[in-house]
Amino acid sequence: MAASNRSTRRALLGTLASLPVVAAAAEKPPTAGGTGGRVLVVYFSRTGNTRVIAGLIQRSLKAQLAEIVPATPYPEDYLETVEQARQERDAGRTRPMARRIDVAAFDTVYLGFPMWGETVPPVVRAFLASQNWQGKTLVPFQTHGGYGLGNSQEVLRGYLTKGQLQPGFVMEADQERRTMTQVGDWLKDRRSGS
Repeated sequence: MAASNRSTRRALLGTLASLPVVAAAAEKPPTAGGTGGRVLVVYFSRTGNTRVIAGLIQRSLKAQLAEIVPATPYPEDYLETVEQARQERDAGRTRPMARRIDVAAFDTVYLGFPMWGETVPPVVRAFLASQNWQGKTLVPFQTHGGYGLGNSQEVLRGYLTKGQLQPGFVMEADQERRTMTQVGDWLKDRRSGS
């Protein structure tokens, strides 16, 4: 059953990963019905959980889609990434983006990201800082590993002094952490002879 779930998740992530990602500088961005204007869905995702949600929102609203990609990728190893993100957070650093995303042509931006260290990831802060939010509406969608939203709402409000922050979507998506815990527990039991 676990192998079947992994295969299904991989297939879903593969399908969503193949969706077109734009730099969000379209001359005529689409208008999404019922959302009050031109809509852009922007996301940062490490494991694919946030990417799945971004794809669902993008298709439902018939919006543009853009991925935040760090100029220097985070390590593949989960624990190394956690440590780097912690160091960046504690030092108050952002992480530059590989390419600029421009929200100027859009009225509403759906912004998705995983919670890192109970706050907004450094590369997402770089995105937020690079925009003029005057007259814009930001709708966050966030995933977390069980620790909730941390200080993310305060961080988002800090960047939106001239824009509007609307209530967003929050979902616990801790598969990676749960997997690590389960494997660690299993190995511990094997070493103890249970």
